[in-house]
Amino acid sequence: MKKKQLVEEYNDCWIYVLLLTTLTILIQSVKSYKFMFMGCELGYNIFLIPGIYFLSNYICKKYDYKKAIAAIAISGVIFVGFIVTMEFALGKGLVLSTLVGDFCGYVVSQFVNLMIYVFLLNNTRSPYILVLLNYIFSIIVYYMIYTLMYLNLVIQDGYWLKYFITIGIDAVICLVVALIDKRIKRGI
Repeated sequence: MKKKQLVEEYNDCWIYVLLLTTLTILIQSVKSYKFMFMGCELGYNIFLIPGIYFLSNYICKKYDYKKAIAAIAISGVIFVGFIVTMEFALGKGLVLSTLVGDFCGYVVSQFVNLMIYVFLLNNTRSPYILVLLNYIFSIIVYYMIYTLMYLNLVIQDGYWLKYFITIGIDAVICLVVALIDKRIKRGI
């Protein structure tokens, strides 16, 4: 009689949840640092935003949909805590529109991204172009929710140019992210 050897797998999902939370806080932290591109002032956070969708999709693909939902919830709550703590530490008043705009943009776009991504995983072979379009669509949703919270900025000159340049730069970054995503094997 042969003995079956049980292989114990280490669940390192918490590392990716921590990474997603850290990246979300980093995005908020570098938002105030700007650079000029085609006459528009853009924040450095645009280079990091595709990464949050990649990480939540990675958690979903590698571990489970429920773990990805938990990761988004945990990172969202800690994100709000970080904003409140920093505003208090810097002696500033908490601006509710900033908090709501950032939080709602993050959470809604993450859930839209995850719903589409799970559909692609379960009903297709997750072709590169559909995964890429999902990333780009999630970024568009993020900026549209964010814009709705800051509607008074829409009237300013150059806003729409800045909006489309930001989406364009993030779309280029998403090309690389979608290639990496395609090579990740599903399951632990």
